[in-house]
Amino acid sequence: MTDTPQMDRNEVLRVELKILQQEHRDLDEAIAALHEKRHVDALTLQRLKRRKLALKDKIAQIEDALTPDIIA
Repeated sequence: MTDTPQMDRNEVLRVELKILQQEHRDLDEAIAALHEKRHVDALTLQRLKRRKLALKDKIAQIEDALTPDIIA
């Protein structure tokens, strides 16, 4: 047994969520910067937007996993 406490599943998900949210913000800034350029590489822009959308989906999945089910 080690001295370091193990992170539970929710703690791991919270850390992953913060990382993904930061990456999503960074992509948002990169996309905005590309839009400001006169000559925009459409393929690069499309790839960034696709990655941002995939991150949004993953963020939503993690948020759902962290939210307790409430039976009303």
